[in-house]
Amino acid sequence: MLVQAVAFLSRLAIPLLLLLLMAAGVRKRLRLYELFVEGAKEGFDTAVQILPYLLAMFVALGILRESGAFDAVLGLVGPLTEAIGVPREVLPLALLRPLSGSGALGAMSELFASHGPDSQIGLMASVIQGSTETTFYVLTVYFGSVGVKKVRHALAVGVWADVFAFLLAVYAVQLMF
Repeated sequence: MLVQAVAFLSRLAIPLLLLLLMAAGVRKRLRLYELFVEGAKEGFDTAVQILPYLLAMFVALGILRESGAFDAVLGLVGPLTEAIGVPREVLPLALLRPLSGSGALGAMSELFASHGPDSQIGLMASVIQGSTETTFYVLTVYFGSVGVKKVRHALAVGVWADVFAFLLAVYAVQLMF
């Protein structure tokens, strides 16, 4: 009964929120349609502004993959991580996650297909996927949209946060499963 009630309310949450916002706008006598169109135009302008940054990031990611540099890094790091209990199979996910959310999702899907979602590797992949951030994507989109060019401190903090989140995710899975 409670599960059905929560499911019903969750289906209504967004439409009710939209109706509530529109009612508040009507109450304040705002021009809702014009404001919506203006906001959509600003969103489109922002998307056009960040497109070169996104394109550069995706090209660089493709070059890393196709050149073999990605595999070379995995070959160097693999023995070190296996010594601390990190399976070599999750390393592509750990390296892709800061670069690309869709690439990381593809890597996790491959791990699920080959090892199963309930395996140690599948569980570790799930926790890594949920614990880390697409740091380079975030820096590209958010900093690029406002014109910030000097990202060195944010980049360092983001990369270190990803490293610690990865290690903590591995530790949590080893501890719990």
